[in-house]
Amino acid sequence: MRYSQTHKEETRKKLLDAAAAAVRIQGPDRVAVAEVMAQAGLTHGGFYAHFKSKDEMVGAAIGHAFDRSRRRFQRLGEGRSDTDYLSAFVDNYVSAAHRDAPERGCPIATLSNDLPRQGEPARAAFDAGVKSLISSISGRLTVGAAGDRDALAGSLVAEMAGAVALARAVSDREFSDRLLSDARARVKARMGLTETSSPSEIPPQKA
Repeated sequence: MRYSQTHKEETRKKLLDAAAAAVRIQGPDRVAVAEVMAQAGLTHGGFYAHFKSKDEMVGAAIGHAFDRSRRRFQRLGEGRSDTDYLSAFVDNYVSAAHRDAPERGCPIATLSNDLPRQGEPARAAFDAGVKSLISSISGRLTVGAAGDRDALAGSLVAEMAGAVALARAVSDREFSDRLLSDARARVKARMGLTETSSPSEIPPQKA
């Protein structure tokens, strides 16, 4: 049976959704193609209609994960001033909701330790995603000299992702919450913002 191009694109998106979640939960090395296909409701034999190898799938999944995060935070910024957007971004990123949902969160906080062992497709997709996030934050910053904002944004991304990763790693829930709260306050201070009373939830993902 021949399928339309639309059907193939929809099937690939379903596969990428499953792969992106699996890669973030299990890590690229532990992801099994058969499990991803089953999670997407597809047969193992259909894998090669979309990817040449597991490495290619992992790279595409990482790119897809960054795309989903980027669209989510773009929606968060709609109608907001730069300072309001940055405040909401920090509240969403450095949050218990993000910590507790690695399968739909930012790949930087989930995959940084895994990437040095991955192949070129994964490394390229990860690099592009990190650079895109840094650029989007840099473009909204209002503190510091314009020529220094990319460097500041890179440092802020590293601090936020590290805070979420550390909060996931510790076993003491109260301590984890405090790490996130302290990190939010420090990141906002570096952005020239003030800490809000409570973080917003990560908005639901949409296609």
